[in-house]
Amino acid sequence: MEEPVGLTNFRALILALLVAATASAHEIGTTRVHIVFHKSGTYTLTLFAKRPRLDACEMRFDGTNATFRYKAAYATYALTMENEGLPPVHQWVEGDAVSQPFAITDNRQPTTSNYLLLGFTHIIPHGFDHILFVLGLFLLSTRLKPVLAQVTAFTIAHSITLGLTIYGVVSISPRIVEPMIALSIAYVAIENLMTTQLKPWRVAIVFGFGLLHGMGFAGVLKELGLPRSQFLTALITFNVGVEAGQLAVIGTAFLLVACWARMRPWYRSRIVVPASLLIAATGLFWTMQRVIA
Repeated sequence: MEEPVGLTNFRALILALLVAATASAHEIGTTRVHIVFHKSGTYTLTLFAKRPRLDACEMRFDGTNATFRYKAAYATYALTMENEGLPPVHQWVEGDAVSQPFAITDNRQPTTSNYLLLGFTHIIPHGFDHILFVLGLFLLSTRLKPVLAQVTAFTIAHSITLGLTIYGVVSISPRIVEPMIALSIAYVAIENLMTTQLKPWRVAIVFGFGLLHGMGFAGVLKELGLPRSQFLTALITFNVGVEAGQLAVIGTAFLLVACWARMRPWYRSRIVVPASLLIAATGLFWTMQRVIA
């Protein structure tokens, strides 16, 4: 007995809807991206995915608009972009395609004071890895000359690569730079356990590590999507902010510990050695974590 035509069509419709729903659910997946453009001129990008890869995120600016691309995407995902304080805009992006342009004309470009603050806050409170590195330099000796020699070498080096990276002369993947920065933290801490004097090679090695840290600093400025006309202003003021943050770390360490304990016979055994061991362990952990990430 043949089924009524209406029933056959109804079953076909239900089957088509089920197939479409299943395909759509498989295609869209669980990836979501949320980007907020702040009035300070910075932006925050949050990536929700089973295996998030921030290095695959690509943001482009043309002065008034921003586009986004997630190069690791293989299915349709939800993208939300918003100017701080304004309603968000949602769109679906197909795989690794470039998103529709999003107007960011409501946001202001950072001022000189913004760059200065950005450099300082990149050290305090956000740059815990850089804080540990500076503390590792400080722990070698509380005398002024060794500290100044190391900090000067570090400052010159990271200023060089910060500028070269911002202007596009040097470009090394964060997957290489970030583990090396973590390894530099472990190295200076371990050397603190092996010597109490500033050796000539220590300054040279600190200079080399400064080159790596400069590339890490540059990532913050590059994320702003700066117009080329603002590169020099951003470079100088951001660098001043970084130096202020580093000096604040050293000054705080001196006031809280070294100024009253450095002449005590137990200063090295109770302060330098335990602190260096902790910093070295943290640096090695971060190195392994960043290599396998």
